[in-house]
Amino acid sequence: LNVFLRRGGLARDIVEAVLAHPGSWGSSEIGKGKTVCLDYSSINIAKRFHIGHLSTTMIGNSLKRIYDFNGYTTVGINHLGDWGTQFGKMIVAYKRWGGGKPIEESNVRELVKLYVRFHEEAEKEEAANADKHCALNDEARAWFRKIEQGDAEAVSLWQRMKELTLKEVGAVYDLLGVQFDSYAGESFYEDKMPAVIEELRESGVAKLDRGALIVDLSAYDMPPCIILKSDGSTIYATRDIAAAIYRKETYDFVKSLYVVAYQQNLHFKQLFKIIELMGHDWYKGMEHVSFGMVSYEGRALSTREGYVVYLEDLLNKAVEKAREIIEEKSPNLPNKDEVARQVGVGAVVYFDLHNDRNKDIDFRWERALNFDGETGPYVQYTHARCCSVLRKAEAFAAAEPDYSVITDDEAQDVLMLISHFPQVVRKAMEQSEPSMITRHTTQLAQAYNKYYFEHRIMDESDPAGTAARVNLTRAVRDVIKTGLYLIGVEAPERM
Repeated sequence: LNVFLRRGGLARDIVEAVLAHPGSWGSSEIGKGKTVCLDYSSINIAKRFHIGHLSTTMIGNSLKRIYDFNGYTTVGINHLGDWGTQFGKMIVAYKRWGGGKPIEESNVRELVKLYVRFHEEAEKEEAANADKHCALNDEARAWFRKIEQGDAEAVSLWQRMKELTLKEVGAVYDLLGVQFDSYAGESFYEDKMPAVIEELRESGVAKLDRGALIVDLSAYDMPPCIILKSDGSTIYATRDIAAAIYRKETYDFVKSLYVVAYQQNLHFKQLFKIIELMGHDWYKGMEHVSFGMVSYEGRALSTREGYVVYLEDLLNKAVEKAREIIEEKSPNLPNKDEVARQVGVGAVVYFDLHNDRNKDIDFRWERALNFDGETGPYVQYTHARCCSVLRKAEAFAAAEPDYSVITDDEAQDVLMLISHFPQVVRKAMEQSEPSMITRHTTQLAQAYNKYYFEHRIMDESDPAGTAARVNLTRAVRDVIKTGLYLIGVEAPERM
């Protein structure tokens, strides 16, 4: 069956449909009355925010926006790593080598140095003792027990470290335009675990094995999942089970997404299987949104080797480089600092969300900040170009658009991409793949630029044709701006 569309009618219908829904073309109400929980970013307290956290943060942020765009109620959760013996180590290091400086006057970088020193001193002590015993580690465990028992000094130090960390990372989140609805971390679930452990015992899902409480998953080709160690302590798997149940009871989600690197594939398979074995059919709505690793300029990151790229430093450098490019190309641009921020941060985010999320990423400056090709600055510049055309078009008297002038192949390519945008948004949501929107928005920018160079937009001798071409430009601008918003990138009006 061959179908030939009437190009003029198609152009009119698509353009006017977009203009009738400014800023919301592609949105829907399919999620109305339904809640989606998204667990992403999940930073560790008293540790700096590095480039390895970029993917979880920006994929999660994008998915949250996409679900919102489709009418869902979303709950963005930053599941803080704020529990464990490492906080006993931090307190010991702070009290021994902190120099009496109040935590509030310190910064996370200094806390990290203290934590590193603790491990260096502990290794020296173990090496010096024939039995490898380390009193420093004993002291750290004792301080963590104090936190668990509610000791005033221990809890105060721990809370102040949390507040300092959240204040610092808050500045990075503001720069990225990322927000959360909950910062309930591992510590939040401490008092909720006994009931979960009891349920696992009573149901027979968990059993004792050499003093430890485990869930045997051998029937599902998985190793056992430890619920309680032989010394009675819990691990993060126990807290994740408690968190899953709490979120279902509190938010009654239809979907619960965990945006975590692919190294945790086994952990989430175990978690979802245990929830299923407990008899909770809502496990079907739980999904692990995995992603690949990030390297920097061809080199793998390694905390142990001291090669870490901190996210705040990366973003500030991107803004600085964008400012240099603007000074060179557009020295008279107003609000240069604001545009440099939008372009620099946008370049980093776009670079992260351009490829399929499970592919490893090698961040390189010459690619990220290129104004040509498939980059954030290129798409932002196309948006700014559309805005420039529309500013100039204000000088033309309004006329009834003649859509027969946008029946050429270049215009039709643009129109097809605009018309497909709602399906792309829906598919990106269903497959938890923001890169689909990134690539589609890029294709639209490329198609419009081709059209822009092949055809004159404004022609005083043809007001009706000008009105149609201007409306097409307005539709392109709106869709590009929406696409960039959905991946967490701002759209400057001048560049």
